Amino acid sequence: MTNRDIIVIGGSSGATLPLKTILGTLPKDLPAAVFVVVHIPARSLGLLATVTAAAAHMPVHPAADGMAITPGNIYLGVPDYHLILADGRIRLGRGPRENMARPSIDPLFRSAAVSYGPRVIGVLLSGLLNDGTAGLDAIKRCGGLALVQDPTDAIADEMPRSALSALEVDLTLSATRIGDVLADLVRDPAGPPRPVPPELRLEVDIAAGARVDSDVIGRLGSPAALSCPQCGGVLSTMKDGKPLRFRCQVGHGYTAELVAKEQENSVGEAMRVALRIIEERAELVRRMAADGREAGRRALAEMYDERAAEYRAYAETIRKAVLQTLPSPEPSGNEGAQEE
Repeated sequence: MTNRDIIVIGGSSGATLPLKTILGTLPKDLPAAVFVVVHIPARSLGLLATVTAAAAHMPVHPAADGMAITPGNIYLGVPDYHLILADGRIRLGRGPRENMARPSIDPLFRSAAVSYGPRVIGVLLSGLLNDGTAGLDAIKRCGGLALVQDPTDAIADEMPRSALSALEVDLTLSATRIGDVLADLVRDPAGPPRPVPPELRLEVDIAAGARVDSDVIGRLGSPAALSCPQCGGVLSTMKDGKPLRFRCQVGHGYTAELVAKEQENSVGEAMRVALRIIEERAELVRRMAADGREAGRRALAEMYDERAAEYRAYAETIRKAVLQTLPSPEPSGNEGAQEE
């Protein structure tokens, strides 16, 4: 029986500092391979330098397609490719983005769960929204362990809190403790293998770039009266797992929270456009009223004055609604906290 020799770590906003702490405390003789995905912009090279400096005692590699997986090594997701584990090797997938990201945390976690089952330890760090929760759920469903950074220890606590509210995680720890705990856990024997749900395998294939159509998505979920924020296609509600998720027929994946955020942005923009149009209409009708008065057409001028007042009232209502959609000012308590 093998040990828990696959560690997958995911994070987003605020994850760099805890990641440095964790990797810096892992032992040189770690009998496990470590895989890291932090949501990073395309062409970003800062993460490689940061991790290499933090884990100088261990080999660090940017993930490459076909690279063999070796214990005691750290592998980093690279920009614009999903990091996928399969058959003892790394695969780089150009499949659709998940939660607007590629690499995304969930495909890494999900592929590790499918390929290595109870040998996997998943670690979710600081970040916004709820990326990574679905991936941790896949790890748990396949017999692995789920560790979450303590939300009170995270710069951005939304991702850790999402996982804690949706799943029964195994441990919740501060970043300073996670490395030491991982060093102990990887020496424990893994549990017995579990059957892999077929939908998890299908989602790994999608992340790898497999063909996606309505038949494929139909095996994963049922159509919903919602549109994809990226391509405008029909979204389908995923049948199993947590949290509530959607995929479109192209394969773009989202949690419900991200769909709601994108819709909120669209609604706010639509209201601002409507406000501009109504204000322009009010100004036009006001000028038409003035022109009618100059021409001695009093009745026509009064009618246009009434319309202008009506449009101004509409504009004021929309203006108040737009102001309510604006985010509240952030408290200044963490002004000194910066991510390196």
